[in-house]
Formats: sequence, C-alpha cells, structure tokens
Amino acid sequence: MAERVRVAAVQMSAGADKQQNIETAIGLIERAAGMGATLVSLPETWTYMGDSEGTHDAGESIPGPTTERLAEVARKHRIWLHGGSVLEIAEGEPRVYNTTVVLDPDGNLAGQYRKIHLFDVSIGDDVLSQESATVAPGDEVVVVDMDGVKLGLTICYDLRFPELYRLLALKGAEIITVPAAFHYHTGKDHWEVLLRARAIENQVFVLAANACGNHPGGWKSHGRSMVVDPWGVVLATAGDGPGVCLAECDLDVLAQIRRELPSLANRRPGAYRWADDVAVVS
Repeated sequence: MAERVRVAAVQMSAGADKQQNIETAIGLIERAAGMGATLVSLPETWTYMGDSEGTHDAGESIPGPTTERLAEVARKHRIWLHGGSVLEIAEGEPRVYNTTVVLDPDGNLAGQYRKIHLFDVSIGDDVLSQESATVAPGDEVVVVDMDGVKLGLTICYDLRFPELYRLLALKGAEIITVPAAFHYHTGKDHWEVLLRARAIENQVFVLAANACGNHPGGWKSHGRSMVVDPWGVVLATAGDGPGVCLAECDLDVLAQIRRELPSLANRRPGAYRWADDVAVVS
C-alpha cells in the first residue's frame, strides 16, 4: 500500500433485521469506496443489534454468507475491508464469538480477531450489559499485514484495556481499528478521550467506527465515529446519525512522531515487574 492510506469509518444504526442491516452496510461501504477510501471499517455487531435471545440465531460461521458478501464488495471496489464485527458460531462453543474480519482487495480473508474483553457492566441495580451470557471471549492478539501496513484489531470494550493496545503496537501495528457500539451513557464522556489516549501512548492511527442511534432492547449508541492520528489529533469525526467518516493516514507522519518522541523505543521492560500479590479490583 502507499505511504498514505485513505481510511473510512462506516457509522450506522443496526436493528434486529439482519438482511436489512447487511444491505445498509453495503450501501455505506460503496459510498466510502466512491469517496476514495482504500480501507473501510464497519461498526461492532452491525449485522444484528436486537434482543439477546436472538443473538445465537443471528450468528454464522466464518467464512460464511456475510463474509462472502463482504468479499464481493471488497473485490468489486478493490479495497481492504475491515468487517467491523459479526456474531460467529464455532463448533464446540454454545455461545457465539464477537469476531472481526479483514478482507483484502481480492476478497480473501486476511485475518480475524475475537473480542477479548466482554462488556459485563451494571449501573446501580440495573444491568447495562452482560455480554458474556451470550458471547465467548477470544484470547489472541492479532495484527494483519495490509501490503506492508500493519493493522491492529480490537473491538469496543477492548478500548478500556491499554495492555492490549501496547501489545499491538509492539507487534508493529500502525493503524488500530476500534469497531464499536459504544453506549451513549459512557460514550459522551469517555469515547473521544480513550481513543485519543490509545493513539498518543502507542503512537498509532486509530480508526474507530461506532454504531449510532437507538437499537431494540433499549440500547443507545453514541455515534461520533472518528479517525485519530498518532499525536492525538482528531482528523475526522462523524455526527450522531448514519454516514461515512473519511480521513488520510500519513505513515510518514507516524514515523516522524516515533522518531522525534521515541516513547516506544524508551520503554524499559526489565523494570516492569508484575507483582504476584497485586490485589484484584472488584
């Protein structure tokens, strides 16, 4: 790929109608490709945002029908397509995985990642989310080689775990994707702050495609998809509704920042001793 990568974050409001969600997403992908994007990213679980009871029925294998549709679009427009995340059914696991896929311009599956950190959160007596009830966690840190550009993969709640992002940076990631359905309650205060922090501390571009609007079951996503550069500057941001957020990632700028402020090179791993008696926060 060129030293400048034009990236696009697709923002959409998915519901319980899987086929309608797929058609909506494909239309937005094609809009992004028409705007010159060479890497297009979708939000989290964009194929199904309905009641938890329908989660397993909305899942499918990878490769499967949805990834085949995405492959067709990638081939048609000769783009790298980051498939946000879809609900993956895997043999021997009664729950689904929350899985992201990356397709190359020939439609080949270049990589996939299963969400490691699951969103189990209560506010007061109200359970905001118990993702682990229907979703199994992944356990692999994944970087995809896009013709020489290294793409690190994360999903939504992973954003709150800086260890994962540092590992991706150490594995060579230059752009890190964050497909999300970040809730409005937390997103209004934390979304941009966390995205910029992960970009600054790891000196990477962050491509964050978020869901937007109200979904069945009472979930409301924050929207405000954005692209952040390694200095923490927001290059582009979306509003509250569906659309496409477009920006250019200049890898020469990334190299310059890492050269002039060598915080990654100045790490001292030998001094980072993880104490065996560290208390577990509950």
